Amino acid sequence: MLSTFDIGIDLGTANILVYSKNKGIVLNEPSVVVIDTVTKNVVAVGTEAKEMIGKTPEKIVAIRPLRDGVIADFDVTTDMLKTVLRKASKKAGFSIRKPNVVVCIPSGSTSVEQRAIQDAVRNAGAKKISLIEEPVAAAIGAGLPVDEPVANVVVDIGGGNTEVAIISFGGVVACHSIKIGGDRLDDDIIQHVRKEYNVLIGERTAENIKMEIGYALVDHEELFMDVRGRDLVTGLPKTIKLSSYEIRNALKEPLLHILEAVRATLEDCPAELSGDIVDRGVILTGGGSLMNGMEEWLSEEIFVPVQLAPEPLESVAVGTGKALQYISKLQAGVK
Repeated sequence: MLSTFDIGIDLGTANILVYSKNKGIVLNEPSVVVIDTVTKNVVAVGTEAKEMIGKTPEKIVAIRPLRDGVIADFDVTTDMLKTVLRKASKKAGFSIRKPNVVVCIPSGSTSVEQRAIQDAVRNAGAKKISLIEEPVAAAIGAGLPVDEPVANVVVDIGGGNTEVAIISFGGVVACHSIKIGGDRLDDDIIQHVRKEYNVLIGERTAENIKMEIGYALVDHEELFMDVRGRDLVTGLPKTIKLSSYEIRNALKEPLLHILEAVRATLEDCPAELSGDIVDRGVILTGGGSLMNGMEEWLSEEIFVPVQLAPEPLESVAVGTGKALQYISKLQAGVK
């Protein structure tokens, strides 16, 4: 089958997702590449590569080529995209030759960052590339009527950044983007454990802590979790017990930054659209929105109903795929 094919790619800091119009999400894997530093060959990509983080010998390195939602390492990103497109075509069961690709970009990205994303996707074998802003894609994926003149508020908490946008009539009316996301929350947990217990834990352990006992700033029943790491004094392995209360305090600062971005965006909202927001509320998407108590906490702070999108992790990818029908309208918004 040699015809061109339309696919949407969510090039996320934490995960890369590929959406095909006929098959839905055909690939969802971590944005991690393992490279042999001597031969410069790619050893593994995606889930397989994530398993290797922090466990590889010296000459083999696990890299995250995307940071804060933009490309940090161009060549590695191109290699990753080639592998991802190959895997996606195998899973979808047909040959994807020169596909038409819609890629999402952070709304605050510069023209240089946008060009880097276009070039990387083109080098990976795409024919025609369209760009769409991440919050717009998230709103489409969450099933919001983005092409109607009503306020759709999206809070997309990703791995590298958080984007808050008010979308109306196919475009972004007001938007704030901050470089705080799931990765920053993981880092704060690592620093807390290091400071309080003199124990060093890895990224994957921090992520597990966040998912199991991480809470937004709400009251909850205290949970405990046993965590293993390396004692920085003796250098030996050590097990410690963490409480969900101390993790909540460790995450307080980045969560307040996210709240500040939501408030700042709502303050920029035109008066005509404010009424819509009170009625329709705010939609949460992205992996960070799955944190325990996130909806409840934001709703209490901004006095507006807050809902989780049906598939928060997949909203942006689904939105990029579905955006093909809106693209002529949306293209005006993305240069």
